[in-house]
Amino acid sequence: MTKAELVDQVADRADLTKTEASRAVDAVLATVEDALRRGSEVTVAGFGKFHVSQRGARLGVNPRTGERIQIAATRVPRFTPGSGLKSAVKGR
Repeated sequence: MTKAELVDQVADRADLTKTEASRAVDAVLATVEDALRRGSEVTVAGFGKFHVSQRGARLGVNPRTGERIQIAATRVPRFTPGSGLKSAVKGR
């Protein structure tokens, strides 16, 4: 599903115009992004939790040259699905 398709479905389900739905979707995504940037978690009951995880430094291999390179530690976004979402995907 693309963002445009998501906006269309939000507009239909919430009885909004596409412009209003687009602004709402953009606001939700920006809010989640801002929270993660600050290191906070975003938990949506029954849906899941967005959080930031620390990925440690490690050795990698340059695929072109085969040379070993050091990959720096970094922060990465993660999503853990909630029980409601898991059940919906399983079809229960």
